[in-house]
Amino acid sequence: MSTYNEQARPRVTTSRIQAMKQSGEKIACITAYDYSMARLVDAAGIDLILVGDSAANVMMGYDTTLPITLDDMITFAKGTVRGVSSAMVIVDLPFGTYQGCPEEALHSAVRIMKETGAAGVKMEGGAEIAESVRRVLSAGIPVCAHLGLTPQSVNKFGGYGVRAKGDAEAQRLIDDALLLQELGCFAVVLEKIPQELAARVTETLAIPTIGIGAGSVTDGQILVLQDMLGMNPGFKPKFMRLFGQIGDAVASAVGNYVQEVKAVTFPSDTEHY
Repeated sequence: MSTYNEQARPRVTTSRIQAMKQSGEKIACITAYDYSMARLVDAAGIDLILVGDSAANVMMGYDTTLPITLDDMITFAKGTVRGVSSAMVIVDLPFGTYQGCPEEALHSAVRIMKETGAAGVKMEGGAEIAESVRRVLSAGIPVCAHLGLTPQSVNKFGGYGVRAKGDAEAQRLIDDALLLQELGCFAVVLEKIPQELAARVTETLAIPTIGIGAGSVTDGQILVLQDMLGMNPGFKPKFMRLFGQIGDAVASAVGNYVQEVKAVTFPSDTEHY
């Protein structure tokens, strides 16, 4: 049974996220991209909100996350942060704003922090982006890492299949996770990797792991809000569970509105000034 509670909760911070791992309390994470949705998921008790570059797909209609810009991400994040009173909000650094150039990474992260009021950023990759991660962290900006399937590398991978199924790639992922922890990342997202590997990483790291398509063994879970609410028809990966059918509800409600407007049954005699 779901609950909706507007009462203020203590603000979730990096130290709170770390304490949840230490105590064994699972971390509930979700994406959001606007004020209205952020307000709802925050009131529902979510711990961590990611303003994901998945906005490129679910908010802008692109096939991949690659086209979304830093300005786009800042716009989405501004509205999201305004809707939140308790959850920790982090923002994806989009493709091309941090890879290969630590100074650009810092500039991008500083813009997000100053212009949106978010509490941190997320960056995809391991050793290949270590210098960019180190530079962002040097400014006191919390960084959540992201390993496994990294959607910004879809063209390199040739699709969105499960990653690190082989021993060599699995070991690289473990090595990357340890490196990112050593650099100072406060958490790491593990996307579409075998559950056994996710368990190994979670047991090895002192920082929390947040899974998507990595089984129940991680310290937390994250889903794309529109996907888990049934607002993305036809998208049914193995790891996705529908927690609502908001897409059907919206279509039904708007259909009823259209019918009543055309039948001149809305507005009624009492629905005007």
